[in-house]
Amino acid sequence: MENELDMPSQPPQEMMARDSEGQDPVAEAWARIRGRLREDVGEVEYRSWLRQMTLSAIEGEEVVILLPTRFLRDWVRTHYSDRLRVLWQAEHPGVRRIDIRVATEARPAEPRGEEPAQPRAGGLAESLSPRQPEPVRPEPARAAEPRAAERPTNDWSAKLDPRFTFDSFVVGKPNEFAHACARRVAEKPASPGFNPLFLYGGVGLGKTHLMHAVAWAIQNGEGGVERHVTYMSAETFMYRFINALRNQSTMQFKESLRSVDVLMIDDLQFLIGKDNTQEEFFHTFNALVDAGKQIVVSADKSPSDLSGLEDRLRTRLGCGMVADIHATTYELRISILQAKAQTAEVEVPSRVLEFLAHKITSNVRELEGALNRLIAHANLFGRPVTLESAQEVLHDILRAHDRRVTIEEIQRKVAEHYNIRLTDMSSARRARNVARPRQVAMYLAKQLTSRSLPEIGRRFGNRDHTTVMHAVSRVAELMQADVSFAEDVELLRRMLET
Repeated sequence: MENELDMPSQPPQEMMARDSEGQDPVAEAWARIRGRLREDVGEVEYRSWLRQMTLSAIEGEEVVILLPTRFLRDWVRTHYSDRLRVLWQAEHPGVRRIDIRVATEARPAEPRGEEPAQPRAGGLAESLSPRQPEPVRPEPARAAEPRAAERPTNDWSAKLDPRFTFDSFVVGKPNEFAHACARRVAEKPASPGFNPLFLYGGVGLGKTHLMHAVAWAIQNGEGGVERHVTYMSAETFMYRFINALRNQSTMQFKESLRSVDVLMIDDLQFLIGKDNTQEEFFHTFNALVDAGKQIVVSADKSPSDLSGLEDRLRTRLGCGMVADIHATTYELRISILQAKAQTAEVEVPSRVLEFLAHKITSNVRELEGALNRLIAHANLFGRPVTLESAQEVLHDILRAHDRRVTIEEIQRKVAEHYNIRLTDMSSARRARNVARPRQVAMYLAKQLTSRSLPEIGRRFGNRDHTTVMHAVSRVAELMQADVSFAEDVELLRRMLET
């Protein structure tokens, strides 16, 4: 309910007393809980994730809360269920559990003409008895596994890879937000704030996997409505547009794309420098968004960094939800390898998985390829997977990843990025526009090279190792506090690692 004034907590006895006076103690308790939750998380976060919560029932020691989609249910369960339990226990100590469900998972209302079951006497439901939930429609059945052969195809959409589903996507800290946004779009396309959805990140980090997963989920009717999805690369979009111009069939081109419910364009950076194609995409974009259709786009950089695109297109791309997929962490790489080995039903020793996760760090696609190669070798020759066989079979891949980034490369790349002179890296200048890039270069030197702190200090104008330590800790702090600065440093790291 929307009346969420912050009222002081009342003990159960007072709540029951008010109930005898004809007021609804449950509604008042729920309003106080929502009000405190809004104060805890802030207005923006509350409206994004918690505003659509409704109280369904109180069953014994369990409070049942409903949300309209599986995405919201999963998010609130993960991030807010403990806080909700604490707030409910402050209102009534009898609460032990919070059950968060999708509205369609709620128990159906009692048939007409029958008396609803009464809560047991003396329990929580007796002192806090909420109104019964409204009857709900049964949730549409989901297809268990997408199969390309069963999907209707058209000349405009590329074939979807049946391996790329949400179930096979391994979620970790670097891709958690992008995955959550993709799930939201899959469950409720064209919802406010998520149209367009713009996914960006380096090569082989999972952008295409997420786009295919969204397409499969929508085609399988995850949102409860059958929709027409068209997925293609930006290159394909350009070639089809050129063919339409050549064959004088531009109206057919426009009508075919603007009749879809969901348009997905992969690798949008391909349109940089192609002005006519950009203009056509811009008009298609506007027509679909104005008609309430969903657009999902991926690229290797954020909209603001795609400098070769027209300003009006970059602005429109950035007006929805922009989600970054960061470089993988060691823990995420281990999880990906474990999932891949489990799918292949092959015993891979943990030492081998750890070795691969340490050695192949920049590209998930290459990481999976290395494991596939190792498994295939073991199957072909009937040998177990060992650390020694991994080093032998993958010697070319491992040798390529043994290339060491040098401090000189780091200094040059950082100087170019921040538009300062290379000599400023070792100069005594302390101006902010010089000192901050120098600290970033020291941080990257510590992260990407095996050089000691004193040696790094010597390469930066014979500075003391404590200066390097300060630079590393300062940059780490700024990355935690400033998202744009963190993206800047992450972009530099990617450019140096590739």
